[in-house]
Amino acid sequence: MDKRQVFLSLLKGEAPRERVFFRPILMHFAARFNNTTYGKFASDYRTLVESNIRAMEYFDTDMVSLISDPYRETSAFGARIEYIDEGVPRCLEHIVRSYEDVKDLPDPDVHKCDRTLDRIKGAGYFRKLLKGTVPVGGWVEGPLAEACDLAGVDNMMIWLMTDPDLSNHLLDKCLLLAKKFAKAQIDEGCDLIGIGDAICSQIDQSTYDLFIRDRHAELISFIHGLGVPVKLHICGNITHLLESVAMVKTDIIDLDWQVDIDQARSIMGKDVVLGGNINPVFVQDKTKEEVFTKSKELADRYGDQKYLLAAGCEITVLTPPENLLAMRKASYL
Repeated sequence: MDKRQVFLSLLKGEAPRERVFFRPILMHFAARFNNTTYGKFASDYRTLVESNIRAMEYFDTDMVSLISDPYRETSAFGARIEYIDEGVPRCLEHIVRSYEDVKDLPDPDVHKCDRTLDRIKGAGYFRKLLKGTVPVGGWVEGPLAEACDLAGVDNMMIWLMTDPDLSNHLLDKCLLLAKKFAKAQIDEGCDLIGIGDAICSQIDQSTYDLFIRDRHAELISFIHGLGVPVKLHICGNITHLLESVAMVKTDIIDLDWQVDIDQARSIMGKDVVLGGNINPVFVQDKTKEEVFTKSKELADRYGDQKYLLAAGCEITVLTPPENLLAMRKASYL
Protein backbone atom coordinates (compact mmCIF):
# COMPACT_ATOMS: atom_id res chain seq x y z
CA MET A 1 0.00 0.00 0.00
CA ASP A 2 1.59 3.30 -1.09
CA LYS A 3 1.29 6.55 0.87
CA ARG A 4 -1.62 7.83 -1.18
CA GLN A 5 -3.57 4.64 -0.53
CA VAL A 6 -2.78 4.93 3.18
CA PHE A 7 -4.15 8.48 3.12
CA LEU A 8 -7.38 7.41 1.44
CA SER A 9 -7.72 4.62 3.99
CA LEU A 10 -7.27 7.13 6.82
CA LEU A 11 -10.15 9.20 5.49
CA LYS A 12 -12.33 6.09 5.41
CA GLY A 13 -11.28 5.07 8.93
CA GLU A 14 -9.48 2.03 7.54
CA ALA A 15 -5.84 3.11 7.86
CA PRO A 16 -3.29 0.37 8.65
CA ARG A 17 -3.05 -0.17 12.38
CA GLU A 18 0.71 -0.66 12.47
CA ARG A 19 1.41 3.07 12.35
CA VAL A 20 -0.25 6.45 12.68
CA PHE A 21 -0.36 8.77 9.66
CA PHE A 22 2.54 11.22 10.03
CA ARG A 23 2.12 14.65 8.48
CA PRO A 24 4.11 17.51 10.04
CA ILE A 25 3.84 20.90 8.32
CA LEU A 26 7.24 21.60 6.75
CA MET A 27 8.22 24.88 5.13
CA HIS A 28 11.38 26.72 6.25
CA PHE A 29 12.56 23.48 7.87
CA ALA A 30 12.27 21.64 4.54
CA ALA A 31 14.07 24.42 2.70
CA ARG A 32 17.05 24.42 5.05
CA PHE A 33 17.12 20.61 5.15
CA ASN A 34 17.50 20.76 1.36
CA ASN A 35 20.34 23.30 1.67
CA THR A 36 18.35 26.17 0.22
CA THR A 37 16.68 29.32 1.50
CA TYR A 38 13.11 30.10 2.46
CA GLY A 39 13.12 32.81 -0.19
CA LYS A 40 13.86 30.29 -2.95
CA PHE A 41 11.38 27.83 -1.43
CA ALA A 42 8.59 30.41 -1.59
CA SER A 43 9.46 31.82 -5.02
CA ASP A 44 10.30 28.75 -7.11
CA TYR A 45 8.01 25.72 -7.28
CA ARG A 46 10.89 23.42 -8.22
CA THR A 47 12.73 24.26 -5.00
CA LEU A 48 9.57 23.83 -2.94
CA VAL A 49 8.71 20.46 -4.48
CA GLU A 50 12.23 19.06 -4.35
CA SER A 51 12.66 20.19 -0.71
CA ASN A 52 9.38 18.52 0.25
CA ILE A 53 10.33 15.28 -1.45
CA ARG A 54 13.79 15.19 0.13
CA ALA A 55 12.26 15.69 3.59
CA MET A 56 9.53 13.14 2.87
CA GLU A 57 12.09 10.52 1.88
CA TYR A 58 14.42 11.17 4.84
CA PHE A 59 11.79 11.51 7.58
CA ASP A 60 9.28 9.11 6.02
CA THR A 61 6.44 11.63 6.18
CA ASP A 62 3.17 10.49 4.66
CA MET A 63 2.28 13.57 2.60
CA VAL A 64 3.86 16.46 0.72
CA SER A 65 2.41 19.94 0.46
CA LEU A 66 2.43 23.17 -1.54
CA ILE A 67 2.14 25.42 1.53
CA SER A 68 4.77 28.14 1.65
CA ASP A 69 3.46 31.51 2.85
CA PRO A 70 0.22 33.51 3.09
CA TYR A 71 0.76 35.90 0.18
CA ARG A 72 0.06 33.94 -3.02
CA GLU A 73 -3.48 35.26 -3.41
CA THR A 74 -2.52 38.65 -1.97
CA SER A 75 -0.03 39.05 -4.78
CA ALA A 76 -2.67 38.00 -7.32
CA PHE A 77 -4.90 40.80 -6.06
CA GLY A 78 -2.09 43.25 -6.80
CA ALA A 79 -0.08 43.66 -3.58
CA ARG A 80 3.70 43.89 -3.84
CA ILE A 81 5.66 41.07 -2.21
CA GLU A 82 9.30 40.99 -1.15
CA TYR A 83 11.18 37.71 -0.74
CA ILE A 84 13.43 37.25 2.29
CA ASP A 85 16.24 34.71 2.15
CA GLU A 86 15.68 33.34 5.64
CA GLY A 87 12.20 34.59 6.43
CA VAL A 88 8.59 34.55 5.31
CA PRO A 89 7.95 36.76 2.25
CA ARG A 90 6.75 40.24 3.18
CA CYS A 91 3.68 42.01 1.92
CA LEU A 92 4.91 45.56 1.33
CA GLU A 93 1.51 47.26 1.39
CA HIS A 94 -2.08 46.81 2.44
CA ILE A 95 -4.01 47.53 -0.72
CA VAL A 96 -7.46 47.66 0.89
CA ARG A 97 -8.07 50.80 2.97
CA SER A 98 -11.65 51.63 2.08
CA TYR A 99 -14.84 50.29 0.58
CA GLU A 100 -13.79 51.78 -2.76
CA ASP A 101 -10.61 49.71 -2.64
CA VAL A 102 -12.69 46.57 -2.10
CA LYS A 103 -14.87 47.39 -5.10
CA ASP A 104 -11.77 48.03 -7.20
CA LEU A 105 -10.09 44.72 -6.39
CA PRO A 106 -9.50 42.72 -9.58
CA ASP A 107 -10.90 39.28 -10.28
CA PRO A 108 -7.54 37.53 -10.72
CA ASP A 109 -6.83 34.79 -13.24
CA VAL A 110 -4.80 32.38 -11.13
CA HIS A 111 -3.08 31.03 -14.27
CA LYS A 112 -1.78 34.50 -15.20
CA CYS A 113 -0.56 35.75 -11.82
CA ASP A 114 3.02 34.74 -11.11
CA ARG A 115 2.68 33.54 -7.54
CA THR A 116 -0.56 31.59 -7.94
CA LEU A 117 0.73 30.07 -11.19
CA ASP A 118 3.92 29.03 -9.41
CA ARG A 119 1.93 26.99 -6.88
CA ILE A 120 -0.20 25.46 -9.65
CA LYS A 121 2.98 24.43 -11.47
CA GLY A 122 4.20 22.90 -8.21
CA ALA A 123 1.19 20.60 -8.14
CA GLY A 124 2.01 19.40 -11.64
CA TYR A 125 5.67 18.91 -10.76
CA PHE A 126 4.72 16.80 -7.74
CA ARG A 127 2.51 14.71 -10.00
CA LYS A 128 5.35 14.22 -12.48
CA LEU A 129 7.92 13.20 -9.86
CA LEU A 130 5.75 11.15 -7.48
CA LYS A 131 3.48 9.57 -10.10
CA GLY A 132 0.48 9.49 -7.80
CA THR A 133 2.08 7.38 -5.05
CA VAL A 134 2.20 10.11 -2.38
CA PRO A 135 -0.72 12.39 -1.47
CA VAL A 136 -0.15 16.01 -2.47
CA GLY A 137 -1.74 18.75 -0.40
CA GLY A 138 -2.64 22.00 -2.10
CA TRP A 139 -3.25 25.17 -0.13
CA VAL A 140 -5.46 28.26 -0.17
CA GLU A 141 -5.95 31.10 2.25
CA GLY A 142 -9.22 31.16 4.14
CA PRO A 143 -11.43 34.19 3.58
CA LEU A 144 -10.64 35.97 6.84
CA ALA A 145 -6.90 35.33 6.60
CA GLU A 146 -6.84 36.70 3.06
CA ALA A 147 -8.94 39.72 4.01
CA CYS A 148 -6.45 40.49 6.78
CA ASP A 149 -3.55 40.11 4.35
CA LEU A 150 -5.17 42.67 2.06
CA ALA A 151 -6.35 45.14 4.68
CA GLY A 152 -4.20 44.51 7.74
CA VAL A 153 -5.32 42.65 10.84
CA ASP A 154 -6.20 45.76 12.85
CA ASN A 155 -8.33 47.28 10.11
CA MET A 156 -10.16 44.04 9.36
CA MET A 157 -10.92 43.36 13.01
CA ILE A 158 -12.38 46.84 13.37
CA TRP A 159 -14.45 46.48 10.19
CA LEU A 160 -15.92 43.20 11.41
CA MET A 161 -17.35 45.18 14.32
CA THR A 162 -18.23 48.42 12.55
CA ASP A 163 -18.72 47.87 8.83
CA PRO A 164 -20.46 44.59 7.92
CA ASP A 165 -21.08 45.66 4.32
CA LEU A 166 -17.39 46.25 3.63
CA SER A 167 -16.46 43.08 5.52
CA ASN A 168 -18.91 40.90 3.64
CA HIS A 169 -17.93 42.30 0.26
CA LEU A 170 -14.23 41.77 0.92
CA LEU A 171 -14.74 38.28 2.35
CA ASP A 172 -16.79 37.30 -0.69
CA LYS A 173 -14.03 38.38 -3.05
CA CYS A 174 -11.51 36.39 -1.04
CA LEU A 175 -13.80 33.37 -1.07
CA LEU A 176 -14.21 33.53 -4.84
CA LEU A 177 -10.46 33.57 -5.41
CA ALA A 178 -9.95 30.70 -2.96
CA LYS A 179 -12.39 28.59 -4.97
CA LYS A 180 -10.64 29.31 -8.27
CA PHE A 181 -7.20 28.69 -6.76
CA ALA A 182 -8.31 25.43 -5.16
CA LYS A 183 -9.77 24.17 -8.44
CA ALA A 184 -6.61 25.00 -10.37
CA GLN A 185 -4.49 23.00 -7.91
CA ILE A 186 -6.91 20.08 -8.00
CA ASP A 187 -6.85 20.13 -11.80
CA GLU A 188 -3.07 19.72 -11.60
CA GLY A 189 -3.32 16.66 -9.36
CA CYS A 190 -3.69 17.69 -5.69
CA ASP A 191 -5.26 15.02 -3.48
CA LEU A 192 -6.18 17.42 -0.67
CA ILE A 193 -6.73 21.14 -0.25
CA GLY A 194 -5.66 22.79 2.97
CA ILE A 195 -7.41 25.98 4.03
CA GLY A 196 -5.36 28.25 6.24
CA ASP A 197 -7.41 30.68 8.32
CA ALA A 198 -5.29 31.14 11.41
CA ILE A 199 -6.72 34.51 12.40
CA CYS A 200 -10.06 32.84 13.20
CA SER A 201 -8.69 31.77 16.58
CA GLN A 202 -8.60 35.45 17.52
CA ILE A 203 -12.33 36.14 17.02
CA ASP A 204 -15.24 35.08 19.18
CA GLN A 205 -17.77 32.44 18.22
CA SER A 206 -20.52 34.88 17.34
CA THR A 207 -18.24 36.75 14.92
CA TYR A 208 -17.10 33.48 13.39
CA ASP A 209 -20.71 32.36 12.98
CA LEU A 210 -21.79 35.67 11.47
CA PHE A 211 -18.97 36.18 8.96
CA ILE A 212 -16.88 33.05 8.49
CA ARG A 213 -18.65 29.78 9.30
CA ASP A 214 -20.89 29.70 6.25
CA ARG A 215 -18.06 30.79 3.98
CA HIS A 216 -15.87 27.97 5.30
CA ALA A 217 -18.75 25.56 4.71
CA GLU A 218 -19.26 26.92 1.19
CA LEU A 219 -15.59 26.62 0.29
CA ILE A 220 -15.35 23.12 1.71
CA SER A 221 -18.52 22.05 -0.10
CA PHE A 222 -17.13 23.47 -3.35
CA ILE A 223 -13.88 21.51 -2.97
CA HIS A 224 -15.79 18.35 -2.08
CA GLY A 225 -17.76 18.84 -5.28
CA LEU A 226 -14.47 18.58 -7.17
CA GLY A 227 -13.84 15.19 -5.54
CA VAL A 228 -11.13 16.19 -3.06
CA PRO A 229 -11.05 16.23 0.77
CA VAL A 230 -10.22 19.30 2.84
CA LYS A 231 -8.01 20.08 5.81
CA LEU A 232 -8.87 23.18 7.85
CA HIS A 233 -5.94 24.77 9.65
CA ILE A 234 -6.58 27.42 12.31
CA CYS A 235 -3.55 28.10 14.51
CA GLY A 236 -4.05 28.82 18.17
CA ASN A 237 -6.77 27.99 20.64
CA ILE A 238 -10.04 27.22 18.81
CA THR A 239 -11.76 25.52 21.75
CA HIS A 240 -14.43 28.24 21.70
CA LEU A 241 -15.06 27.62 17.99
CA LEU A 242 -15.26 23.82 17.96
CA GLU A 243 -19.05 23.61 17.93
CA SER A 244 -19.21 25.97 14.96
CA VAL A 245 -16.29 24.37 13.12
CA ALA A 246 -18.04 21.02 13.46
CA MET A 247 -20.73 22.42 11.17
CA VAL A 248 -18.45 23.19 8.21
CA LYS A 249 -17.87 19.49 7.43
CA THR A 250 -14.11 19.52 6.99
CA ASP A 251 -12.42 16.13 6.60
CA ILE A 252 -9.35 17.02 8.67
CA ILE A 253 -8.89 19.66 11.34
CA ASP A 254 -5.49 20.67 12.73
CA LEU A 255 -5.49 21.16 16.49
CA ASP A 256 -2.87 23.41 18.05
CA TRP A 257 -1.35 22.55 21.40
CA GLN A 258 -3.89 24.58 23.41
CA VAL A 259 -6.82 22.42 22.22
CA ASP A 260 -7.71 19.23 24.09
CA ILE A 261 -8.06 16.35 21.64
CA ASP A 262 -10.67 14.50 23.70
CA GLN A 263 -12.85 17.60 23.92
CA ALA A 264 -12.44 18.19 20.20
CA ARG A 265 -13.40 14.60 19.45
CA SER A 266 -16.51 14.82 21.61
CA ILE A 267 -17.66 17.92 19.72
CA MET A 268 -16.41 17.21 16.20
CA GLY A 269 -17.53 13.58 16.13
CA LYS A 270 -15.80 10.38 15.10
CA ASP A 271 -15.73 10.96 11.34
CA VAL A 272 -13.31 13.89 11.15
CA VAL A 273 -9.55 13.32 11.20
CA LEU A 274 -7.94 15.20 14.09
CA GLY A 275 -4.34 16.31 13.67
CA GLY A 276 -1.88 17.47 16.30
CA ASN A 277 -1.57 18.67 18.98
CA ILE A 278 2.07 19.00 20.03
CA ASN A 279 3.52 22.46 20.62
CA PRO A 280 6.11 23.12 17.86
CA VAL A 281 8.34 24.78 20.46
CA PHE A 282 8.30 21.51 22.40
CA VAL A 283 9.45 19.65 19.28
CA GLN A 284 12.17 22.23 18.76
CA ASP A 285 13.51 22.57 22.30
CA LYS A 286 13.10 19.20 23.99
CA THR A 287 15.36 16.18 23.67
CA LYS A 288 14.61 13.52 21.10
CA GLU A 289 13.66 11.20 23.96
CA GLU A 290 11.10 13.68 25.29
CA VAL A 291 9.70 14.25 21.81
CA PHE A 292 9.43 10.50 21.28
CA THR A 293 7.61 10.00 24.59
CA LYS A 294 5.09 12.78 23.92
CA SER A 295 4.47 11.58 20.37
CA LYS A 296 4.16 7.95 21.46
CA GLU A 297 1.54 8.88 24.05
CA LEU A 298 -0.55 10.51 21.35
CA ALA A 299 -0.05 7.69 18.85
CA ASP A 300 -0.96 5.01 21.37
CA ARG A 301 -3.96 6.92 22.69
CA TYR A 302 -5.50 7.96 19.39
CA GLY A 303 -4.08 5.47 16.91
CA ASP A 304 -7.35 3.57 16.67
CA GLN A 305 -9.22 6.75 15.71
CA LYS A 306 -9.11 9.02 12.67
CA TYR A 307 -5.97 10.80 13.79
CA LEU A 308 -2.72 12.04 12.27
CA LEU A 309 0.44 12.81 14.21
CA ALA A 310 1.75 16.34 13.81
CA ALA A 311 2.70 19.43 15.71
CA GLY A 312 -0.09 21.95 16.10
CA CYS A 313 1.53 24.17 13.49
CA GLU A 314 4.67 24.36 11.35
CA ILE A 315 7.82 22.52 12.43
CA THR A 316 10.28 25.33 13.12
CA VAL A 317 13.44 25.79 11.11
CA LEU A 318 15.55 25.32 14.28
CA THR A 319 14.08 21.90 15.10
CA PRO A 320 16.82 19.24 15.30
CA PRO A 321 16.30 16.63 12.58
CA GLU A 322 16.61 13.86 15.17
CA ASN A 323 13.50 15.21 16.92
CA LEU A 324 11.45 14.85 13.74
CA LEU A 325 12.81 11.33 13.33
CA ALA A 326 11.71 10.66 16.90
CA MET A 327 8.14 11.63 15.96
CA ARG A 328 8.19 9.25 13.01
CA LYS A 329 9.55 6.44 15.19
CA ALA A 330 6.84 7.09 17.77
CA SER A 331 4.12 6.80 15.14
CA TYR A 332 4.57 3.04 14.98
CA LEU A 333 2.08 1.23 17.20
